[in-house]
Amino acid sequence: MDLQKHTYREYVLNEFNTLLNDGITLPSQNLSLLKNAFETAENMLSDFTRENGDPFILHAIEVAKIITKELGLSSTSVIAMFLHEAISKSKTEIDTKPFGDEIQRIVEGLNKISKIDIKATSLQVDNFRKLIVSYSSDPRVTLIKLADRLEIMRSLSFFTPAKQMQKATETMLLYAPLSHQLGLYNLKGELENLAFKHLDAAAYRFVANKLKSTTAEREKFINTFLIPIENELKKHGFKYEIKSRTKAAYSVWRKMQAQQVSFENVYDVFAIRIIIDSEFENEQSDCWAAYSIVANIYEPDTKRFRDWISRPKHTGYESLHTTVSTADGKFVEVQIRTRRMDEIAEKGAAAHWKYKGVKQVQSVEDWLNTVRNLLETSQIETTENVNSVNETEIFVFTPAGDLRRLPKGATVLDFAFDIHTNIGARCVGARINGKNATIREQLKTGDTVEILTSKNQEPKADWLNFAVSSKAKSRIRAKLNEEEAKLARIGKEIIERRLKNWKLSTFDETITALTKHYKLKQGTDFYALIGSGKVNFSEIKEILQKLYVEPDKKTVEISETKQNQKQNKISSNSDYLIIDERLSGLSYHLAKCCNPIKGDDIFGFVTVNSGITIHTITCQNATRLLDKFPYRTINAKWCEGNEGSFLATIKLTGNDEVGMLNKITETMRQINVSIRSINISSQKGEFNGKVQISVSSAKFLEQVLHRLQQIKGIQKVQRINQ
Repeated sequence: MDLQKHTYREYVLNEFNTLLNDGITLPSQNLSLLKNAFETAENMLSDFTRENGDPFILHAIEVAKIITKELGLSSTSVIAMFLHEAISKSKTEIDTKPFGDEIQRIVEGLNKISKIDIKATSLQVDNFRKLIVSYSSDPRVTLIKLADRLEIMRSLSFFTPAKQMQKATETMLLYAPLSHQLGLYNLKGELENLAFKHLDAAAYRFVANKLKSTTAEREKFINTFLIPIENELKKHGFKYEIKSRTKAAYSVWRKMQAQQVSFENVYDVFAIRIIIDSEFENEQSDCWAAYSIVANIYEPDTKRFRDWISRPKHTGYESLHTTVSTADGKFVEVQIRTRRMDEIAEKGAAAHWKYKGVKQVQSVEDWLNTVRNLLETSQIETTENVNSVNETEIFVFTPAGDLRRLPKGATVLDFAFDIHTNIGARCVGARINGKNATIREQLKTGDTVEILTSKNQEPKADWLNFAVSSKAKSRIRAKLNEEEAKLARIGKEIIERRLKNWKLSTFDETITALTKHYKLKQGTDFYALIGSGKVNFSEIKEILQKLYVEPDKKTVEISETKQNQKQNKISSNSDYLIIDERLSGLSYHLAKCCNPIKGDDIFGFVTVNSGITIHTITCQNATRLLDKFPYRTINAKWCEGNEGSFLATIKLTGNDEVGMLNKITETMRQINVSIRSINISSQKGEFNGKVQISVSSAKFLEQVLHRLQQIKGIQKVQRINQ
């Protein structure tokens, strides 16, 4: 084992030295930092191996080779990558400050990306791409991540079949499109091909075997095809290089599927690339001259001509593309570009960094285009003038791994409404990264948010003060309007009954007058006020009595309320059963269905075997008893004088917050309430409680309910019968 470790150590050092001697852009001041970063990574990763048993540090070295040789980045990116790999794999923090702010910024971005839990089954490509870019405060973060993914795909055979499918799916949906967006066409093509190999092995083998079997034939044809073109280029004094390439298996397969043709009928299985050495000011004219030479020799297909020199692609790609046919009917794609254009086409945005004249960008797309422009010339890396993505959006995960995009400053409430309107309407809080949070809590990119709801929760007008997203605001307004309409319907029914009982026939005029009195805009607003219980009917009665004064100064008689009508159904006997505070040794008792308290409007009901039972006028059984057994009801009222002692049960609901029980009991203590029992349970961030207390009267109970309602976090307090 020691010998094996010794051998591995020599191999690793040899690979690192190869990296140093293989053209890495290495300013002298960075040499010690690079060696320090490598040694740190090697030490921290010494106990880790790859899936095939090799030391994990070899993965980092291979990524470094891609960063330098294929993306053209310097030692700054390599140093950051070594430090990131050490932190990410070992789960151990490293002090990166000695390496400088620039490297520290890149490491932080890479660490954030490595923590993204991408679930292929719910992959939302555009959002994940933007999330990765949003973490890239330094543009090189994205490029290093792409280099890391390319190395993983090249080593995919090391992984289990399940991991292979996961990595291949992520690559095809996320990393290959991101490479394309940056103009890294070679990297994109290789990523797609490697992913295709594992996602559809049968189709990959079919195309790969077809390409392999026709290799000799293609090479012979290309040599013959190029002879007249090269003769003319030399005759016109061009310095050039010609490359031929065969399309990747995935690219061929995609054309077969898109065009619904066989392998043999794919036009451009192979292509010829003419690369001209040209001064910048002569590039366009030289490319067009070369195109004329090709077009004079072979017949061009005008439908397949593409001019990306006059108007380059959004990625910065410049080239002339044409498809020509030979005398025997074979088709060849010909690409014509200069040396500069080819370098950008080969390495895409990552040719090298350029920094002068860069303006602040406002979006992910603008930023990606800026990266492309920054990477066109060979200069030492610096990011003094490079701006990160303007943070106008955040990206937040659900517990299931789905990614949601929200505006900057979005709260838990915004996130809840983004998931579903009903979830937003019932939201009482959340768990952000496992910690409880209120609905007002602002979210940040990368948060995992679990929404907590309650069936008792309802949207409130003040939610509009801290909701940020237009979706949340519109849904809140809609819910408030819906609730307002519901209250208005209830209120209209209530006031109609009251006015009818008061024998007022001028309904519309009365509502108009009351609406004006309460300074409301329309009648529905007044109905909603009634439905919400915010209006005292005795107050309305007084208003109407003052309003409807006849010329002879006689007021319109307003009859009794429905509650008084219930009272009238009780025995017409003017005698009252007096209920005193002792409630003992008498032939009556308080009904358990409504638990009367001194101050409640009450009546007595003569039972068959249990004497007289005292009910409240509002008892759920009152209507039935009064209608069916009016002859068994008697008037009852409370004795004047000293208050009594009555049991009352209160139901409370609210947010499950630390110290809530203490707040409730402390409030009871402050107003001298005797607690007989208390039972509180919590679930999903909400608590439900029942408290049995001893009170002297209904009036005092109302005071208790009011004080409890003032406790922050309490949503609803009500007296219940139990």
